[in-house]
Amino acid sequence: MAVPETGARSARDHALAVLRVRGAALGAALLPAAAAVVLLAGGATGHLRGDGWDALRWTAAAVAVPVLAAAAGVAVVIARARPAVSPTVQIDESAAPDLYRLIRDLADRLDVPAPSAIALTPDCDSWLEDRAHTTRGRRLPRPGTARGSDAPVLVVGSPFLWWMRVAELRALLAPIVAGTGPSAHPDIAAARRFVRGLDAAAAVAVAARGPAPRRLAYDFTGWISRLLLRAGASHAAEMERMVAAAAAVRAQTVDYGLRVVAQEQVGLAYAGWDRLLTRVALPAWRTGRWPARLDAGVVSALTELSRRDRLAEGFATRLGERPACDLLEEPGEVDRQVSLLAARLFHGGPAEPGPDWAPVDWQGYPEEVVDRIWRSEAARLFAALRADGNPTLAELVDRLAGGGADALAARIGADLAREEAARAGAARDAGAIPLPVPGGDGALLPPGGGFPLQPPRSGRELLAEHITAAVCCAAVDTAGAAPGLDWLDGPALFVEGERRADLARPVLALAEDGDPRPLLDWLAAVGVRPDKPIRLV
Repeated sequence: MAVPETGARSARDHALAVLRVRGAALGAALLPAAAAVVLLAGGATGHLRGDGWDALRWTAAAVAVPVLAAAAGVAVVIARARPAVSPTVQIDESAAPDLYRLIRDLADRLDVPAPSAIALTPDCDSWLEDRAHTTRGRRLPRPGTARGSDAPVLVVGSPFLWWMRVAELRALLAPIVAGTGPSAHPDIAAARRFVRGLDAAAAVAVAARGPAPRRLAYDFTGWISRLLLRAGASHAAEMERMVAAAAAVRAQTVDYGLRVVAQEQVGLAYAGWDRLLTRVALPAWRTGRWPARLDAGVVSALTELSRRDRLAEGFATRLGERPACDLLEEPGEVDRQVSLLAARLFHGGPAEPGPDWAPVDWQGYPEEVVDRIWRSEAARLFAALRADGNPTLAELVDRLAGGGADALAARIGADLAREEAARAGAARDAGAIPLPVPGGDGALLPPGGGFPLQPPRSGRELLAEHITAAVCCAAVDTAGAAPGLDWLDGPALFVEGERRADLARPVLALAEDGDPRPLLDWLAAVGVRPDKPIRLV
């Protein structure tokens, strides 16, 4: 198809430069064979006779054969290597006909081929991804354009569907969908396939195992692949930059004013999604529970943020408009699939639910997650304290007021490290190879995940966290308090329906200074009986 934009023409120029790298490599591989053919033909026709020419012919043939064999081997590895695929949840057209219709209408307005399929990722980002090597035969062609199998897949961040309104989502995706235009150009598509093949071959070479000759062959293939990647890296990067620039220029004709508002929502959605994962989802994952409605939760988190933060003021008023998740036939089921993928991607949980890996809804979160965390941390605290009989807060306060906080923090840290090591070992045993993503078009996840969400904590921080858990357990057992969920801060203690966020300072006074008075005053104000036994796990 024609690419009249300046950016697209420049992208094609850089694509041709990448393809020239491929041509140069092919020429270098064929040069010895070509020289040998010329010398053999000269001898057969009687033009190149003599002992010197005969020796040169045999030398050229001896060089050409192994060079051709090596080049063929490298080409086979590059051709058979599977480029990396992002872990996503595939959305079939039957599950989201309105969403597909919106994207196709958008492509019509932009005069570009429609994406071949739509997938969701548990992240605040969106992009086009070529999956012709994994989804061939399942693509959805757009009448009047190139075959559907030639178009990339549109990957959309799932939080956008739940937080953004339909018009905002359309405006946000316009520059991305516009990228299918330059992507359909044969030179750009060929350059991308070449780069992806080299990248995949380099990854295959690194992971190769077996006898020494096999490893040497793969090492050579990896070296050639990396050499070619370096040779074309600058042109490939410029090609992608120019493709993005051309797409942005083309998208200016569609909802440009609304896109400014949509971009503001992207930053807000990212903040809420990050907070939800680190403060709400991570504690649940660590207890063997995975929230099954993370995307719905981000709406609650952002609504709460708009209530608290004046910078987000007014954003919640948009909630009266139609949300983009209404474009899905069964948003709850899609949310469940994305939530499970998020748990696997960010925490390394199992592929399927089970007794030790169960979904939890937001109504059950306080009892199944918050109370469970508090009880297990209180049990770990009193085990490290080596308490006798029924543990009480009074015993804990007396021991810490008398000193020994550092030793107690060290024992808690050691116990926690042993538990983490045992969990990591179980994850490695359960997944010695990369794990496939259900509905993810062949994407693989590393065993145990690879995205730590929680920074390392000091011994005193761990001690304060465990003291807080013990106090919350006592408040629930003796003062009628209840575990609860704060959308921005995670597990929270509620007394008479109101959140008590004033516990941190008294706990720190006891953990860091050995001063029990602020905590005892807090317990008295809430009505907690420190002499009563605490129910542990």
